[in-house]
Amino acid sequence: MDKPMPNIGFKCMSLAFKFRDFLLPRKFVLEEVDIKPGFHILDFGCGPGSYSVIASELVGRTGKVYALDIHPLAIQRIQNTVSKKKLTNLQTICSDCLTDLLNSSIDVVLLYDTFHHLSNPDLVIEELHRILKPHGVISFSDHHMKEETILPHLTGKGMFKLSRKGRKTYSFSKE
Repeated sequence: MDKPMPNIGFKCMSLAFKFRDFLLPRKFVLEEVDIKPGFHILDFGCGPGSYSVIASELVGRTGKVYALDIHPLAIQRIQNTVSKKKLTNLQTICSDCLTDLLNSSIDVVLLYDTFHHLSNPDLVIEELHRILKPHGVISFSDHHMKEETILPHLTGKGMFKLSRKGRKTYSFSKE
């Protein structure tokens, strides 16, 4: 089981992300994903919600975004944002892996800058495979890992294949 980072670490990371998001808005990363209204999305390892909030705008009222993180402060921060912005299509999940989502219920998983932290990445990959719809996509980015490490992790068990390499993300389709 993974452990959340210390609260001070999370707060520092969140502050750094505010600067990053101001200079390089996350919507430019999400443009590579081709999110459509009505999609159901899981932001796995959502942190303070940089992608979750934008994704909730992209999926619209008929879509749904699930923001999953192990850190209680991440969940609290997103719940505060949901309340302030009156977002009805964004829901939080506090977990290190298991989502409690239905089989084949998710169109896209956002797996950004989280994978290198996982103590049991195979368990996470199995869970993501379970919840993704047929032809569902994992949008992956982790600047702590090189391509020669990323590809075998995601494609090695035959559950996913690389479908596209963008400028900022890799897209893996469910097999």
